[in-house]
Amino acid sequence: MSAQNSKGIQTLLDAEREAQKIVQKDRSKRVKDARSEAQKEIEDYRKQKEEEFQKFEKEHTSGNQKAEEDAGKDADEQVQGIKSSGDKSGQKVVDDLLRVVMDVRPEVPDRVSAPTA
Repeated sequence: MSAQNSKGIQTLLDAEREAQKIVQKDRSKRVKDARSEAQKEIEDYRKQKEEEFQKFEKEHTSGNQKAEEDAGKDADEQVQGIKSSGDKSGQKVVDDLLRVVMDVRPEVPDRVSAPTA
């Protein structure tokens, strides 16, 4: 009977080991499934937040675009004003510059004493 008990105990131990292997495989599978499910949820969340950011950015950059257009128009108007001013008085400025450069009148500075002979 002891051989039979020993054989029965061995069979039970073998069955227990087999059951542990099955349980371990199942745990590993559940962990992998949970990990992949979590990764999928993270990707979905990331996509959702990216879409929200794009929407936010689009709403708030449109105001900047309008400001840029207004600044560009204002700059163009100022450039046109400068050009028209240059067209009106440009020749007078050139004439004045040429007159000053060509009409040289040397003067002795006050700091320098006049040469004595």
